[in-house]
Amino acid sequence: MKYYAYAEYIKTNISMLGEIPKTWGMMQVRYLLKDGSDGIKIGPFGSALKLDEMVDSGVRVYGQENVIKKDFKLGKRRISQPRFMEMKVYEVRANDILITMMGTSGKCEIVPENAETGIIDSHLLRLRVKDTKIQSRFFRLLIDECHEIENQIKVSGKGSIMHGLNSSIVKSLKLPLPPIDEQVTILKFLDHETKKIDRLIEKQQQLIKLLQEKRQAVISHAVTKGLNPNAKMKDSGVEWLGEIPEHWGTSRLKYVTNQIIDGAHFTPTYVSEGVPFLRVTDLHNDAIDRNKLKYIPVDEHNELTKRCKPEKGDLLLSKNGTIGITKIIDWEWEFSIFVSLCLIKFKKSKLKAEIFSYIFQSTVIEEQLFHSSKKTSVTNLHLDKIKELYFIIPPIDEQKNIISFLDCETKKIDCLIKRCNKAINLSKERRTALISAAVTGKIDIREAVDG
Repeated sequence: MKYYAYAEYIKTNISMLGEIPKTWGMMQVRYLLKDGSDGIKIGPFGSALKLDEMVDSGVRVYGQENVIKKDFKLGKRRISQPRFMEMKVYEVRANDILITMMGTSGKCEIVPENAETGIIDSHLLRLRVKDTKIQSRFFRLLIDECHEIENQIKVSGKGSIMHGLNSSIVKSLKLPLPPIDEQVTILKFLDHETKKIDRLIEKQQQLIKLLQEKRQAVISHAVTKGLNPNAKMKDSGVEWLGEIPEHWGTSRLKYVTNQIIDGAHFTPTYVSEGVPFLRVTDLHNDAIDRNKLKYIPVDEHNELTKRCKPEKGDLLLSKNGTIGITKIIDWEWEFSIFVSLCLIKFKKSKLKAEIFSYIFQSTVIEEQLFHSSKKTSVTNLHLDKIKELYFIIPPIDEQKNIISFLDCETKKIDCLIKRCNKAINLSKERRTALISAAVTGKIDIREAVDG
């Protein structure tokens, strides 16, 4: 669909916003709010709402997570009914606008019709607007989706949105304001167009899920059945595993490794220059980003390596937090690791690190560790459990063939997943750009809606 500009524009003095349609106005947020504290209210100071006041059942306390994740069912914090009556000035109602004030500040969401009765905490700002001047949903889109307004917030916050918001900054924001009937028209248009984009995003997300399932299935079959469809099979003796090739062996991990050990059991001294110190977060990407690593003094590193010395060819396994991430050490530089990581040194004549990595991505490990539950339900993996993991051990030559096969097949699937993610990101960018253009008057969508 091709969009056109408005016939006439007037200049504004707002950086990045530039011009707005001649029939629109500019207005500070303070003049769009209902009178007094009904219009804008900061959540209670932390000292006024203490954790020891929380109860198992009662009135909900809403926080930043509800706004950021756009889910008003999240969270377990509640206060008693009598305490709620004392703090009723912080109550939220359907159609209230909530804005995050700290950390990920400037995110905005509208309280849905079906939200439970509740109050805001100290990290939220509650706004109620005059519906004769601005639609709540139009307000939300300006705050939440427009780079032009985000830039105002950053400038007002002295260059960093991470410094947090306050009511003065929000009230001083200047918003482009079309007539109320035109706001309704714009919202109607955006509902229609964003739903189409959201459907495309959902289809890509579903495809990614299917590709991830296929990836695991390919890996699981290769590491449990091998690559020869005509190989003679035998009962593994394990119900969930079924049959395996007759000439394959089985073993506990401790029998095919020289060492299984975790990293430092204390937080070391961090320095600007020294020896890299790896944590779970450093394993999330395909490659280690040395610019984001922590560093420790050389003497502390030397002391740590007396017990745990990572070397090229060894394998790192995340065992705390996000567990099950594997990384084969394919670099020469020295480093130490935190307790959240496990270092595994293999008997190279028994089990190759690459096969271990693939087996850890299969259902073989999933069944043993998580009993068919999701990985996110397990947050700690103890060394004793790692040592007792049950592995199928193909002959070394077959391990090499399986590794080559899986390297090729998973690369194909990973490329498809990357394409899907790229398509999702492009769709999200298009969605944001369309919203921003519509609510700031860069495009005239009235004919598009009428048509």
